[in-house]
Amino acid sequence: MLFDSHSHMYYKEFRKDMGQVLERMEQADVKYVLNAGADLETSLQAIEMAEKYEGFYASVGCHPHDVKGMDDETLLMFKSLSKKPKVRAIGEIGLDYFRNLSPRDEQKYWFKRQIELAHEVKKPIIIHDRDANEDVMRILKEENAFELGVLMHCFSGSLELARQYVKLGAKLSIAGPVTFKNAKKLVDIAREIPLEYLMVETDAPYLTPEPFRGKRNESSYVKYTAQKIADIRGIDLEAVAEATMNNAKRFFSIE
Repeated sequence: MLFDSHSHMYYKEFRKDMGQVLERMEQADVKYVLNAGADLETSLQAIEMAEKYEGFYASVGCHPHDVKGMDDETLLMFKSLSKKPKVRAIGEIGLDYFRNLSPRDEQKYWFKRQIELAHEVKKPIIIHDRDANEDVMRILKEENAFELGVLMHCFSGSLELARQYVKLGAKLSIAGPVTFKNAKKLVDIAREIPLEYLMVETDAPYLTPEPFRGKRNESSYVKYTAQKIADIRGIDLEAVAEATMNNAKRFFSIE
């Protein structure tokens, strides 16, 4: 069985064929999905899906792109939502210096505030880090975030950075780009990082793996990412599926 540790299948492009998406998940043996909120609206949508579908869970939080619209009232809403039974993390939160859709000072401020929230509600955190490695690591250390549980979503850093995170106890989630021809860094990480620190994800509808690259991603395709990791490590798909599923269940406190 497989656990898609990070998805956004609440987006409107899934509404027309959700029944078929669920059927393909079953055929691919994908039993669990964590839909990660990106703002208040999508956090609510993630919770709605989690309450509707067996095996679906949610996280709540504000993506760095959208923190320019954050305020204390929204943070209080996240706190309230985090107490719902199928909400298992705060996220995705972090920093994005590639697109800079929110000012960097605001990104850092609300990143810290949401880590503080995670401490209050005793939930692990899901991290978005794009071109902000140094500031993300610094803030995580300053805010004692590693004691909460840290998942580096769609990890794309160096092997050296991956080893630093593993040493601090964080988990790394690998997405579809590991299947791409130019994915040398991710191949090294998939080979060298101990399996007990890895998860797999789709980030659906984004980052679709080969052989479906260029099409809409969905949770059933997490199987191709897991298979690529198995090929890189020279082990069976079942071994990767079981390990990454168990890692995700422990991280998200799912029995």
